[in-house]
Amino acid sequence: MPTIIPFPARYSAFVLCVLGLVACLALVLASPHLWLAWIGVAAFAVLTGTGVHDLRQARHAILRNYPVIGHLRFLLEFIRPEIRQYFIESDAEAAPFSRAQRSLVYQRAKGEPDNRPFGTQLNVSAAGYEWINHSMQPTKLDGHDFRIVIGGTPQPADANLAQVCTQPYSASVFNISAMSFGALSANAILALNQGAQMGGFAHDTGEGSISQHHRVHGGDLIWEIGSGYFGCRNDDGTFNAERFTANARDPQVKMIEIKLSQGAKPGHGGVLPAAKVTPEIAAARGVPVGVDCVSPSSHSAFSTPTEMMHFVAKLRELSGGKPTGFKFCLGHPWEWFGIVKAMQATGITPDFIVVDGAEGGTGAAPVEFSDHVGAPLQEGLLLVHNTLIGVNLRHRIKIGCAAKVITAFDVARMMALGADWCNAARGFMMALGCIQAQSCHTGHCPTGVTTQDPVRQQALVVPTKADRVRNFHRSTLHALQELVQAAGLDHPQQITAHHIVRRISDTEVRLLSNLVMQVQPGALLGPLDHQHTVFRTYWPLASAQSFQPVTQGPHGLLAPGFAMAA
Repeated sequence: MPTIIPFPARYSAFVLCVLGLVACLALVLASPHLWLAWIGVAAFAVLTGTGVHDLRQARHAILRNYPVIGHLRFLLEFIRPEIRQYFIESDAEAAPFSRAQRSLVYQRAKGEPDNRPFGTQLNVSAAGYEWINHSMQPTKLDGHDFRIVIGGTPQPADANLAQVCTQPYSASVFNISAMSFGALSANAILALNQGAQMGGFAHDTGEGSISQHHRVHGGDLIWEIGSGYFGCRNDDGTFNAERFTANARDPQVKMIEIKLSQGAKPGHGGVLPAAKVTPEIAAARGVPVGVDCVSPSSHSAFSTPTEMMHFVAKLRELSGGKPTGFKFCLGHPWEWFGIVKAMQATGITPDFIVVDGAEGGTGAAPVEFSDHVGAPLQEGLLLVHNTLIGVNLRHRIKIGCAAKVITAFDVARMMALGADWCNAARGFMMALGCIQAQSCHTGHCPTGVTTQDPVRQQALVVPTKADRVRNFHRSTLHALQELVQAAGLDHPQQITAHHIVRRISDTEVRLLSNLVMQVQPGALLGPLDHQHTVFRTYWPLASAQSFQPVTQGPHGLLAPGFAMAA
């Protein structure tokens, strides 16, 4: 008896399409004037043709085995992020920002009430839960415009006056973090800068330099200088002092920030493909139109910590004495210690340092870099803050920080760890209307924030969104004012690790000051025997003359890691 091979059920959809086509053709032959039959012929012909193509194509195995119906898999995969975001994820599930965080930004940006009824939705018994201790005698502050002065701090008696900051900047404690024109749309830049101008806070240009859109509304700018030296480069990509001076002395530019690395992809660099280098982007960056725009992974203007300090002094002098500093994500501890030793050796100090955390965002980065390269903000900030205290330089250098700062408590916590001010990027993007679609790298941003498509950009109405940027900043600082008052303080800078409490387990809570490293002033200027392991291990390896460690064993560095616990 012959073996009967059963018909594969996976072809059922394709067979039904073929049968439907045959049936509709028969109906057309019987009733040529029946328009529904013609529509059926067209529809089933497309489906049948799709099935034939699926069987013959070699790219997708799922379509060869499941012609026609296999496309449902790709459709569901395509809409999965939206389905998950709107219907499945909880309010507290952060990926990377929770719905509760996003909703708070939207409410504050729109000027809507952000109060919540019925109590907290957080699990206060969970390990890691944190709160700020309040006072029985809260203070009453006149306003929420908290500011700090960057630059103009006391210098050594033998300091070169040409290398001293003569134009200190009074900055808000909450500002817009670095996002370049090119990564963001023209309308997004216009709205951010107008919002900054209206609210009296600073707008970091990102390494893409100062575009024409940054200049329209006159908001304060922090000019970021990356390894590509955009806006101040020669044709070969090296630094050009004359072009730098022309931009840096613009009154709208308040500070100069050298970008060493960013948290989302430290040590990587990047390339803006030629197709995306439009005339506007080329004009801002000083590069040719239609040619790959390269950001090297390291700077060509310096190669040692000492050379870097001289570069800082050079930019400060060329800018006319404006506050000059650098931004980086902490990597090898001995490299950071080498920079500090260069400050000691040269007597040159930056006016500020911005610490970027590995949890920071970017338009596009390799997954391995986003997930597994660079120190998180807490560890980076703690080491920078404590190192400067340990060498008696903290009073001369302000510290900013950036990475997932959304709420007033986020700001307060970072200040407790040592920051003088905070920057936010994605928070202000949400104020512009970003819905966390995570399609920034595709050019198809649904809200017009991260696209160069002129049609998509039209969705972002600049005056409306500028007002929302201002509102988000104002409401966040108002919430910070209430936290500061509740703690019995007069300024966020008075918040220390002694004010923050962290739950360790169901039965134990500890002050943050008992959990994190705290170095005494000048402690690193003497013997290191009683200092934290990170200093005992890596400080002797650091050199002002090189970013490389001074000594290595036969199998590399034979040293323990660096936990930032006490």
